[in-house]
Amino acid sequence: MSAGTALDNRAPAFTLRPSRKLEEIVANHPSAQKRNRQRVKRTLRNRSVRSAVRSEVKVVRTAIASKDAKAAKTALLEATVALDKAASKGALHPKAASRQVSRLAAQVHKLGKA
Repeated sequence: MSAGTALDNRAPAFTLRPSRKLEEIVANHPSAQKRNRQRVKRTLRNRSVRSAVRSEVKVVRTAIASKDAKAAKTALLEATVALDKAASKGALHPKAASRQVSRLAAQVHKLGKA
């Protein structure tokens, strides 16, 4: 018997848990059940808001890539509003939203100079 086969028959050191759906977790107490319902609603709402924000940011990035300064500026305004709104709702961290707005604005500003 070789040394490699003895190691191959061992059980893995850890197992990966299969991903759970949002509604699958079962709570035992009424307060925990309510928190679970709230968590599901908030997760779905935040997911939707973040998706919309990513779409707005994508429009800005495509305008920057096509070197269209006017379209980039208008798209930047819309994306800024969407990012700020998502940050105020708690779907994004306020500093993350601010950082993203800052970086996009710098790229659009650089585009206008060129």
